[in-house]
Amino acid sequence: MEAAQALKEKQHAAATSVVAAVGLTGFKLLIGLATGSLGILAEAAHSGLDLAAAIMTWFAVRLSGRPADRNHLYGHGKIENLSALLETFLLLLTCFWIISEAVGRLVSGGVVVEVNVWSFAVMFTSIAVDYSRSRMLYRVARRHNSQALEADALHFRTDIWSSSVVLAGLCSVLLSRRFSQLASLRSADSIAAILVAVICLYVIYKLGMRTIYALLDTAPAGMEQAITAAVESLPGVGNCHKVRVRASGPQLFVDVHVLVDGGQTLEQAHALTEEIERAIQQVAPNSDATVHPEPR
Repeated sequence: MEAAQALKEKQHAAATSVVAAVGLTGFKLLIGLATGSLGILAEAAHSGLDLAAAIMTWFAVRLSGRPADRNHLYGHGKIENLSALLETFLLLLTCFWIISEAVGRLVSGGVVVEVNVWSFAVMFTSIAVDYSRSRMLYRVARRHNSQALEADALHFRTDIWSSSVVLAGLCSVLLSRRFSQLASLRSADSIAAILVAVICLYVIYKLGMRTIYALLDTAPAGMEQAITAAVESLPGVGNCHKVRVRASGPQLFVDVHVLVDGGQTLEQAHALTEEIERAIQQVAPNSDATVHPEPR
């Protein structure tokens, strides 16, 4: 029942992100084309990326919730990790386009940017929506240990930073028209677009490394030591070794070998393994632990 409720909450969070991304992308694209602002168009491309990422996240959350079967004995959680990896490639393509277009405008210097009330309205709206969505997604992601939702939240949070940069660029263009001595600020919109791309590249690095680590079954930092200490603190356990940890989406699988007294009955050994599993879940909540008792 709890698993079904968790899956429903994750799917709802992912679906609302898709709706938010559709609205933001359309609004930014319309205003960007109307004003000729590369900064806003870069933001539209960034939001378009968020839309693609949100759609992938929605599918990933739905598919990763399927139970284990004969072909996927550890479940389908890796789909969330794969979704996050695809998002990093989308980010990379977006960055290349933004930087190429911005450099071209800086070299030619022939693009006129129209700054009006709609330019600022779309950016302030974007910041408000992105702030609301990122908070909700992070909350659900932490509650259910969902890397896909966390990646989606990171996209929305990045939009807040980049939208703020674009706002600064629009203000600089406006000042360059009001005050002739600030004419050099006319290129601020293109510079702001490049800064947006730099922010995206930072997100690519952070998200990409975490995703690669998950796909390569890299254990969470310090998890092996924490599990070993928790298990060896239990009475009746002589030693904990061969600790293996792998993540599959939100699920963590733990495999440990322990030395126990050889004179125990089967019932006593079973009771001890259940106690060990509870100790492991104190360190790694909602983990699937397998304990191999060995006679001391």
